[in-house]
Amino acid sequence: MERVAFMFPGQGAQHIGMGKKIAESCPAAAELFDRANAILGYDLKQLCFEGPSAELDSTAVSQPAIFVTSLACLEKLKADQPGLAERCEMSAGLSLGEYTALVFAGAMSFEDGLRVVQARGRAMQDAADATPSGMASILMLSLEQVQQIRDEAARTGTLEIANYLCPGNLVVSGVNASIEKAIDLAEAANARVVPLAVAGAFHTDIMKPADERLRQALAPANLSSPRIPVVSNVDAKSHTDPQEIKEVLVRQVVSPVRWEDCVKSMLDAGITEFYEIGPGRVLTGLMKRISRKTPCTVINDSQ
Repeated sequence: MERVAFMFPGQGAQHIGMGKKIAESCPAAAELFDRANAILGYDLKQLCFEGPSAELDSTAVSQPAIFVTSLACLEKLKADQPGLAERCEMSAGLSLGEYTALVFAGAMSFEDGLRVVQARGRAMQDAADATPSGMASILMLSLEQVQQIRDEAARTGTLEIANYLCPGNLVVSGVNASIEKAIDLAEAANARVVPLAVAGAFHTDIMKPADERLRQALAPANLSSPRIPVVSNVDAKSHTDPQEIKEVLVRQVVSPVRWEDCVKSMLDAGITEFYEIGPGRVLTGLMKRISRKTPCTVINDSQ
């Protein structure tokens, strides 16, 4: 029998109409959106289903939106494929998706998870507003080449490698001047560069004001040991102690996302089949670059 792991997407997967089909066909999914509206104090369901995109794309809204939609997709999977979720042996999520993975693994409730994600999104949006900054994917270059670009561009201001996604796909994050310099250098090296539609330089010290606010939001949350390993973005390891999990989540805001290492950690543990659960299919694309022969099934909100 295949050994299964679930993966959950991060920010950037949002789009107008997300979750609408699933909510219409799966009562348990529809209930999540209603519960979310009550917790958040605004109509997240309407923003997901109808937009406007300017509001949905804001970090403060997109993070709760992706979190809730991903869990709605999970409810759809449970209804369509009974028993599959119980067979899942490991889980991970990209940045924001780590919270979805922890809720799936029973480490925190939907309500606590959503409240923390709401606070995280607001804190990261405020940190981004305070320092004009951004992120860009650099494709088709080696790690060594991107490190050289990072070192040179950082002379103009803060710049870090924020996401180690897969071979040939690294994301740099920093102040606007350094991002512009990095783009010029990468293009001169024949790389393909994709500026990301995010509010600021996530997973760098530019987010430093947000980590303490996240710590405060996590303090009252009731965490328990996950029933299955959840692989952390920060160190590609699973953690069982609730207080340790909180500390790792705080560190995640200002630390690089080591997604390739997370996937390799699950593969090394014997996982043979992955499911990407949530809007979009970014993680499936990354999987093809990390382990092309490993099957990855998408369970998203367009089905």
